[in-house]
Amino acid sequence: MDTIGIVIAAVDEEAVQQQEIKIQRRRLRDTCNPFDLDATLFRKNFRLNKDAFKYVLEELEAELEPGVLSTSMTPICRLSAVLRFLAEGGYQLGTGNDFKNAMAQSTISTNLSKVLQILERKLCPKWINLNMNDVETIEAKGEFYSKAGFPSVVMCVDGTHINIVAPAQEKALFYNRKGNFSLNVMLICDHKMKIRCVDAKYPGSNHDSHIWNLSNAKMHFKKKYDEGERNTWLLGDAGYPLEPWLMTPFRCVGDDRSKTKYNISHSKTRNIIERTIGVLKNRFRCILGARQLHYSPQKAAQIVNVVCALHNICIHFKVENYLDTIPEVSLNEEIHQGEHDQQTYRNAANTIRENIKNTFI
Repeated sequence: MDTIGIVIAAVDEEAVQQQEIKIQRRRLRDTCNPFDLDATLFRKNFRLNKDAFKYVLEELEAELEPGVLSTSMTPICRLSAVLRFLAEGGYQLGTGNDFKNAMAQSTISTNLSKVLQILERKLCPKWINLNMNDVETIEAKGEFYSKAGFPSVVMCVDGTHINIVAPAQEKALFYNRKGNFSLNVMLICDHKMKIRCVDAKYPGSNHDSHIWNLSNAKMHFKKKYDEGERNTWLLGDAGYPLEPWLMTPFRCVGDDRSKTKYNISHSKTRNIIERTIGVLKNRFRCILGARQLHYSPQKAAQIVNVVCALHNICIHFKVENYLDTIPEVSLNEEIHQGEHDQQTYRNAANTIRENIKNTFI
């Protein structure tokens, strides 16, 4: 056989092997049913329990276009592949080689983009919401007050960095003070560790106070204050500006015991946002600090939004928390100089904080 014939034969053999791999993958997808797993293994693989998975699957099925080819993936297969990626944070090739998914890397990539778009559009508006009804507000204030005697708290706010690979454009904006490329994500949680607000669109070089000042969350609470609501606020650390709707620690305590007691009460009450971030990152390990999202900042933000909605769904369906360690609370928090609102708001905020210190703590 001449050289050309040998090359053609080798190409044909490789094509046959690739076709055989596709057939084997399809057979694996057709025969593997995630619901055959026991409850513990199911939760370990997908981070949702079976009831939560079924709910998300129903939301997804309503949006997916029906496949017309014999090789088309079923909705359950598409969802399980995405959840496996979010749960473990591995590379797409590894996720595709998972025995429960059996997909090529290119298929995983296309599927991830499509499913994330649907989940963000369908789940985030339903499951991430700052609005509280009267019953929820009363319950939140009672739960927060029971922790350390801090009154009228309904939510807590903090920022967390989600590492990403160096973006193709404007790298300097995403280079944070710890020497990593990241998004600085603002999160707000309530007393149940439910995420009430997520803002993942800002580069890692931005300060927490800057993100807060540009956020819809600030406008939400400012509007309520201007409408006459005077006894409801969030707690934030020293990186946030003191406002009538946002209580922060005293920056200079000195020998003032009442200020020290206030800061301790504030820190104990606010610790729930640290715990919420810990649960979120341990549940969906694709956003753990030790890993990087190998995507554009826009897609990384989309992933963050989706895992926050899924986190709230886990709470609703009573899925066990993933929390290896609870972050320690430090009273010597790093202080960033934030932008301050008008002097009227500043004076009102100082008055509120002094009243809390003198009356309740």
